[in-house]
Amino acid sequence: MAMTTGGGGGYSSDINVTPMIDVLLVLLIIFMVIVPVTPKGLEALVPQPPKDPTKQPPNNDRTIVVQILQRPGGGAPAYKINDQDVAKGDLLPKLTEIYQNRAERIMFVKGDDDLNFAYVAEVIDIGRAANVDHIGIMTPKIQAGQ
Repeated sequence: MAMTTGGGGGYSSDINVTPMIDVLLVLLIIFMVIVPVTPKGLEALVPQPPKDPTKQPPNNDRTIVVQILQRPGGGAPAYKINDQDVAKGDLLPKLTEIYQNRAERIMFVKGDDDLNFAYVAEVIDIGRAANVDHIGIMTPKIQAGQ
């Protein structure tokens, strides 16, 4: 059996792993610092169902819902702000008046099932022009068994 003693001055074929561990630790620290600052996505507002379904919530005039109703036989849809009929040309002035003195600028858009999405996009654009900060889209609740 051959054994080496510490007396030779030649080259050693052993790998020095200390620099590799140093590089690994530096990379680990870099990734630990970078990962928490990555964006997590967009903030979304979703209407929540009431906790007690038998108890109806009071009519809250803070919540603004713009409805887009498809008229029978096609044609231009009808618009409502909180169940009040509004012409399409009056949407921007009415919404600007509503949100003029409000701290919370939140609006929900509710459209019919058969409605073209272009009408919903127009109402969202009108809401943005009226300085609404958060715009949510209300969808029909999916019922069990369908």
